[in-house]
Amino acid sequence: MTGSDMIKKSLQKNSMLIALVVLMLLFQALILVTGRGSLFDPLNISNIISQNAYVVILATGMLLCILTGGNIDLSVGSVVAMVGALAGTLIVNMHLNVYVSIILCLMAGICIGAWQGFWIAFIRIPAFIVTLTGMLLWRGVALLILNGLTISPFPDEYLRYFTSFVPNLEDKAAVMAITIAIGTVACVIFIAVSVAGRIKKLRRNYAVESSVFFIARTVLISAVVMLLSWLLSMNKGFPVILILLVVIVLGYSYYTQKTVPGRYLYAMGGNEKAARLSGINTDKVLFFAYTNMGFLSAVAALACVGRFNSASPTAGTNYEMDAIGACYIGGASAYGGTGTVGGAVIGAIFMGVLNNGMSIMGIDANWQRVVKGLVLLFAVVFDVLSKKRVKN
Repeated sequence: MTGSDMIKKSLQKNSMLIALVVLMLLFQALILVTGRGSLFDPLNISNIISQNAYVVILATGMLLCILTGGNIDLSVGSVVAMVGALAGTLIVNMHLNVYVSIILCLMAGICIGAWQGFWIAFIRIPAFIVTLTGMLLWRGVALLILNGLTISPFPDEYLRYFTSFVPNLEDKAAVMAITIAIGTVACVIFIAVSVAGRIKKLRRNYAVESSVFFIARTVLISAVVMLLSWLLSMNKGFPVILILLVVIVLGYSYYTQKTVPGRYLYAMGGNEKAARLSGINTDKVLFFAYTNMGFLSAVAALACVGRFNSASPTAGTNYEMDAIGACYIGGASAYGGTGTVGGAVIGAIFMGVLNNGMSIMGIDANWQRVVKGLVLLFAVVFDVLSKKRVKN
């Protein structure tokens, strides 16, 4: 492969990451010109993380559903509302132990996912129909639990797991030092894992990217982590919700890329009939994807009620659109079998920066919807045209 081919392939592989960087720089320039502050203000960076945590969580689960063959889950927003209503009732109204309440809410999400997964995987009712009915059903249950009212406030014992910061100190110098130290340790671990993985592939004679691209990518990612650490250190440190997001993203990235059951998702999305003939129980794979989606919807619900400090019957409205949009923008194929957790995260950040940048600039909410709709359309069109180009 020539140098130009390698550059072209690298640009194609990282096209959305490049688009995200361009978008951030564009908004930064426009915001500075209009005198409305800065996109990279430390407080604004923390706000972007907390405001879009639910998108990252839901997009991670939605990706697994999409991988199975372009299936989606339209009920996640309603599940967020329903589990949030349950959390408010248990924690605020009934004063049940916070940890017991969290476990019960997670179990409720798993049961909802298993219920929908049963009809989709074993009865083979189309996922669109099952989750559409779920969108109506669980929203109705949320309204019944809350009786149309909002429950608040949540106790500090609960909020600290979703709204606090690490380190939780008053000394700004100590916060800065510890935050940067954590970022440095994370970079060292990332570099060590990347180098070890490359050496392992070379020993097995696997194809790897050139040393120049490998070093450039590693240095760039490490620089971004250090920049983020430095910006957050100027505020209050790392948001606890960011730690939860890192655990989820790393865990599901490993599952989808490094484990046999994770690769089953791609095999099923590529060709379900061939996957079944090769011995893969596609019904169980599909059932797992939707059960997992229910679990992550419950996690997103717990994060949302913590952020808003309330459980509302209108919570989760259009969350399914944000999650689906993040996956497609991040490179997931509308036909299934293609996509990564990292790509879904980039898509979620793209949507978050788009929302935040337009809000800072004072763009009307109706125009924001228009822009988001066009961005999603172009992402899907790009995927479809790319598939046609490969076939031809």
